[in-house]
Amino acid sequence: MNASELLANTLSPDTETRENATQQLENASRENYPAYMLILSDELRNESSQIHTRNAAGLALKNALSARESARQDEYSARWMALSADTRQKIKESSLITLASPQPRAGAVAAQVVSAIAAVELPVNQWADLVEILLGFINTSDDTNLKIATLQAIGYICETIKPEVLALRSNEILTAVIHGARKEEPSSEVQLAAVHALFNSLEFVRDNFDREGERNYIMQVVCEATQNPSVSVQVGAFECLVKIMALYYDKMSFYMEQALFGLTVMGMKHSDERVALQAVEFWTTVCEEEIELAHEAREAAEYDEQLELESKHFARVALPEVIPVLLNLLTQQDEDADEGEWNLAMSAGTCLSYMAQAVADPIVPAVIPFIEAHIKSQDWHQREAAVMTFGSILDGPDPQVLTPLVNQALPLLIGMMSDDNLHVKDTTAWTLGRICDLLIVTIKPDVHLHPLVSALVNGLSDRPRIVTNCCWALMNLADQIGIYLEEYVTDAPESPLSPYFEGIVSALLRVTETTANESNFRTSAYEAITSYVSHSSTDCIPVVQNTVIAILQRMEQLLNMQNQIVGVDDRNNWNELQSNLCSVVISVIRRLGGRIQPMADRIMTLVLQLIQGAGKTSTVLEDAFLVVGSLAAALEAGFAPYIQAFLPFLYPALKAHEDTQLCMVSVGIIGDISRALGDQSAQYAGAFMNVLLENLQSNVLNRNVKISILSCFGDIALAIGAAFEPYLNTTMDVLRQAGAVQPNPLDFDLMDYVAQLREGILEAYTGVVTGFKNTEKAHALLPHVPSILELVHQCLVDEDRSDSVVKLSFGLIGDLADCFPNGQIKEQLLEEWIAHEFRSKRGMQQETKKTLRWAREMIKRATA
Repeated sequence: MNASELLANTLSPDTETRENATQQLENASRENYPAYMLILSDELRNESSQIHTRNAAGLALKNALSARESARQDEYSARWMALSADTRQKIKESSLITLASPQPRAGAVAAQVVSAIAAVELPVNQWADLVEILLGFINTSDDTNLKIATLQAIGYICETIKPEVLALRSNEILTAVIHGARKEEPSSEVQLAAVHALFNSLEFVRDNFDREGERNYIMQVVCEATQNPSVSVQVGAFECLVKIMALYYDKMSFYMEQALFGLTVMGMKHSDERVALQAVEFWTTVCEEEIELAHEAREAAEYDEQLELESKHFARVALPEVIPVLLNLLTQQDEDADEGEWNLAMSAGTCLSYMAQAVADPIVPAVIPFIEAHIKSQDWHQREAAVMTFGSILDGPDPQVLTPLVNQALPLLIGMMSDDNLHVKDTTAWTLGRICDLLIVTIKPDVHLHPLVSALVNGLSDRPRIVTNCCWALMNLADQIGIYLEEYVTDAPESPLSPYFEGIVSALLRVTETTANESNFRTSAYEAITSYVSHSSTDCIPVVQNTVIAILQRMEQLLNMQNQIVGVDDRNNWNELQSNLCSVVISVIRRLGGRIQPMADRIMTLVLQLIQGAGKTSTVLEDAFLVVGSLAAALEAGFAPYIQAFLPFLYPALKAHEDTQLCMVSVGIIGDISRALGDQSAQYAGAFMNVLLENLQSNVLNRNVKISILSCFGDIALAIGAAFEPYLNTTMDVLRQAGAVQPNPLDFDLMDYVAQLREGILEAYTGVVTGFKNTEKAHALLPHVPSILELVHQCLVDEDRSDSVVKLSFGLIGDLADCFPNGQIKEQLLEEWIAHEFRSKRGMQQETKKTLRWAREMIKRATA
């Protein structure tokens, strides 16, 4: 079979033919990679071949060069670079020649191939003349197809390659792209390809945006493109404006005044939804930027720092123009739209909620007349839009401004849960959920709670999407009343929800008695049950105990059904249900604490069966392990009888290095067990330390798990105290080496990682020092004090230090002083940098100040 037939068969509607052809191609790729790539490139450029075959050849070429996973991409790149220079050159020439194909689809796939090769070669300084060749095609050719494919190639290259690799050619690339996007360009297809290429190049033309003349020209071309006769070009131009606003907000004042206000407001009214959606997205982006700038302004004021960038308040200025358009778009709902389908009404609602956060109080008078005029309308579109508007403005304005409005609206909204229209009920349930979440103080228990709970519980027997929102509203009600009581009323024997507690939980349990989970309603019901359990007041404990019995019965039934599972869907449903049940059990254990003891045998038996039945399904294993961890924390020393049965499952999970989340949870379990058993855990410490130290050596294990391992050393040391001595020197060497990792200011990921790493090391040191404090082995720490203080010093002089790191640092200095009160480390504690840090209190949170004061007292005692 020749290459053309084989490639054609990869597109066959017959499954067997398609899979056989795909397998043969994969075999050819492995057996003779150079010949495979040459055959594909020859087929791609072959103008006498069928277009679908050429397309398949191009996609196979691209897929042999690019992969999503970084490890596989490295493998593909190395394989390509290992080809002879001659072979690579032939394939590159074929790809470039195909850009000019009379068949546009062949040119489009060739553009992807050129980009895939460029992504491998340009970062290692190969194919140096590529950009020059592509620019030549655009600037010297009259071939429309060649221009389009070349611009597509440039767009893909800009999208996939880091800006710094292309920085030296950014001027030329931008000139070519802008030239193609001008209104004078006769071909709308060329304009579209140019606009898409411009969108992908915006991140690396920052220098051009810094120069006013160039910026003006770019903005002129983009603004003119929003008025292009081609709707596709208009959409692309508005997409560019959205990205420009996100990247270059600080340079937009002039253009907002001159053009963008008018263009985008008109764009939102466009008859084609694709254009209107992008124009709405523009204002959503403006609001997102201004919300972030307001947050930065508050932080700067709190820490008495200079602001880098101030808000231009575009959203506030545009409010009178933008709000009426958004409100009108809210009434354009499609009754038959699929759930989750993104449309203009949903986009307008999202924009309105961001607008409320950006402008705060002024949005209220701007929308209230619309709500009052339409909330009782005969037309469901108007009613739903009014309720959506009300729900969308609840986050942003001052609660004192909103409270009288919510008080006035609540009875009406509760009544609208009986509306005839599904969409109105759905949005009403969502709005009530927002009120419960954001403005719980407006719900008066004696006035609103009974009708509100009744309406939401009745909604649990409605359509799935309404059930989901009612579950969410009931969950918010429990969470926010619980948080309010915890903050203002400690140890409340009862809650305003107490009279309704049993009825709500029973109703939620009924919702979960189903195999269906449309709109995620069953999962939402389990999440709500978890919230009610977590925030249950003392008088509701009997209901909590009955709830866990019902949940454990369900776990047993599910475990007995394992052998009846047929197919992937059944298995996924089983896994999801077990995870839901585990979440409820965890919340019950945390709420009951030691009172869970009578049910501990049954829980552990079921969990161990679940771990055995889950196989390698990591999500179920994680949840099962979390049940074990919470049970250990609740039972403390009472957990000892279960350890031997659990350890055979824990060690394999710790060695599953490729499963980051499971490893993370397993490391956490070691900390839970150590804290629970205290000095009794010394008998397991050797095995724990060995497996954790082995994990640190792994090249596969995610580096964030390694941070958890360092913290876990502290948990073990804290639990067993002086019995940690055999592992002390090894642990301290590991911590010192980890502390030597330095951040690179140009690598934000590394900076974040180093910050988390240092926090993990500080937690480990704190556990070790506290564990050895007041023991006869405390002196063993003395050789390690300099390296501990060196890390603390590094952390405290870091300008970007977090408050948690500052608190840990002061606490650790205090612990060291407390550990050596008789002057053993007096010299180190009197160093100038420590005195300096203890004088500075600016911007500290209250808890950190408390830790600082305690540490200062310890230092005074240790240096007296």
